[in-house]
Amino acid sequence: MKILMVLTSHDQLGNTGKTTGFWLEEFAAPYFVFRDAGVQLTLASPNGGQPPIDPKSDLPENQTDSMARFKKDAVAQKALSQTAKLADMKSQDFDTIFYVGGHGPMWDLAESADSIALLESFYNSGKPIALVCHSVLREGTTSLSKLYCECATSPDNRVKPEFLRWMSSDWWPGVCPGKTQAIDL
Repeated sequence: MKILMVLTSHDQLGNTGKTTGFWLEEFAAPYFVFRDAGVQLTLASPNGGQPPIDPKSDLPENQTDSMARFKKDAVAQKALSQTAKLADMKSQDFDTIFYVGGHGPMWDLAESADSIALLESFYNSGKPIALVCHSVLREGTTSLSKLYCECATSPDNRVKPEFLRWMSSDWWPGVCPGKTQAIDL
C-alpha cells in the first residue's frame, strides 16, 4: 500500500496577521497508524521541504501521545522536513491520497492547480481520497467545490453529502466571514 500524505506550505491565517500551517495531531496520528501498518508513505507539499506547523496545534493543552511520539522520532521528523514537491506527484504512483488538516491548506492547497489535478485524478481513477478537518475546504474555492459536489452526488455513492460540511465562522472567527453556522454542501 502506497499513500501520498499532502501537507500545506502556507503559514499565514488569512489577513489576521497570525501564523498557521498544518495541525500537528492531524499529521502525527495518521502518520504513525500508516507507518506502523507498513504503508509506504510519501509526504508532499506545494513548496517541498519543511511544511509549517500551526503553533496553536503544538500548545501544551493540545498535546497527544502521537505528538509526543513524533517529537521523539528522528525518522518521522526527517521525513516531515523533506517533503517532496506536490507538482512532482502522480496519482498512478499511489493507492490513495490523504490531506492533512489545518488552516494552511485552505489557502495554498485549495487553490493549487497541482492539488486540484491530483484530487481529480484520484477521484476519476476510483481511488480513495481523505481530506481531514479544514484541509482544502474553503468558502469561495469554486474550482474544488465542483469536485466535492460531484463526489457527493455520484451515482456510485462514494461520498455521502452529509460528510461534506463547511466550518462556521463562530467556531473559527475571522477566517470565513459571513458564515454563522455550518452549511451542508
